[in-house]
Parts: sequence; C-alpha cells; structure tokens
Amino acid sequence: MTLSIRNQLPGTVTTVTAGKVMAVVGIRLTGGQDLTAAITLEAVTDLGLVAGSAVRALVKSTEVALATGPVEGLSIRNRIPGTVTEIATGGAMASVKVHIDGGSLTSAVTREAVTDLALATGSPVVALIKSTEVSLATA
Repeated sequence: MTLSIRNQLPGTVTTVTAGKVMAVVGIRLTGGQDLTAAITLEAVTDLGLVAGSAVRALVKSTEVALATGPVEGLSIRNRIPGTVTEIATGGAMASVKVHIDGGSLTSAVTREAVTDLALATGSPVVALIKSTEVSLATA
C-alpha cells in the first residue's frame, strides 16, 4: 500500500497501556527516540500490538509543529530534536524537512512561521507531535 503520509517512522513497541476505549502505545524509533501514540483499543487488538511488535508510526506533515528550542509546559508528548535540511516555500505554506536520528520528518507550516522562526538549512529545531496524531501500521 502506498500512502500520501510523508512521515513513516519505523520503530518497535515498548509499552501498551490500555484504557477502556483508548490505549497509549510507547514506541522506540530506529534512531533511538521515544514516541507515544494514543490509538483505540480496538486498533491495538486488530494490529496485535504487544511489546516487541515492529510498527511504522505515521504522521501527516500538517500535524508536525516546529520549535526552535526545548519547550516546557506543553501537553505534547512527542518532542523530537532535529536539524532543518530543506525548506520549500510557496505563496502561503512551506514544507520543512528535518533530519532526525535514524531518518527524517516533514512539517507543513505557514510561510510566515518560517520567517518568524528564522528557519534555514542547518537550523536546530524540535518537532512537536501530539500523541493523538500518531497512527500506527504493522508490516
């Protein structure tokens, strides 16, 4: 299956914490970063997820926010440091590619945000991703 989702990060499930309807799944990405996904309990069962399961974390580029340094006081669980490798700017939006250990992420942000944050190739950033915006797939 081919997907339009740009961010497809391979990893391994480390934990599954089940609730009545939703579950929080801990994932160790191949680059060593920890990622959290909040998915339905039904999805956990359908995918057969347990500690040790190989997964791909899928995140739309529009769901990846960028910060120019560490951010405190946020509920966002996923904070992945990286370096800007490419910026493609259009009339209103920009696509920012970020190198992270073990791979890359793409973030779709406004052109204004690129300017306000003074983003350029080589800029250090932190990718911020809400756990509810992380989908999981198995191989």
